[in-house]
Amino acid sequence: MSSEQDKTPDDGVSDDSALFAPVDPFKVGIRGCCPRCGNGKLFDGLLGLKPRCAACDLDYAFADAGDGPAVFVILIVGFIIIGSVLWMQVNYGPPIWVYIALFGPLTIILSLLSLRWCKGILIALQYRNNASEGRIHRD
Repeated sequence: MSSEQDKTPDDGVSDDSALFAPVDPFKVGIRGCCPRCGNGKLFDGLLGLKPRCAACDLDYAFADAGDGPAVFVILIVGFIIIGSVLWMQVNYGPPIWVYIALFGPLTIILSLLSLRWCKGILIALQYRNNASEGRIHRD
């Protein structure tokens, strides 16, 4: 079964590349902008998605990043924080309250910032590649 047979005309995201110039998914994802036009805002608040783009009227119903951004953030931020803690322990050996005062807020700030960036990038890549949930057609 080829991938052309799996496509249906109403998959949610239409091919509108002729109407809008392609945008870099990494740039618009980090800025939190619309994956189609690059102008409208993607997020409503810190991590919630807006229902649609104010500039090009793209419906964000297709966007489902799932747990992907959280996994990337846990791995990347965890590596940075644990590496920093180990380095500080080996070189300086400060008391425990220094770790709590320094790395507690740093972990929260890095996690929230990178979670927003990662979610924006994954949604922009999802739009660019027309990714959707897998379906099995029984003909």
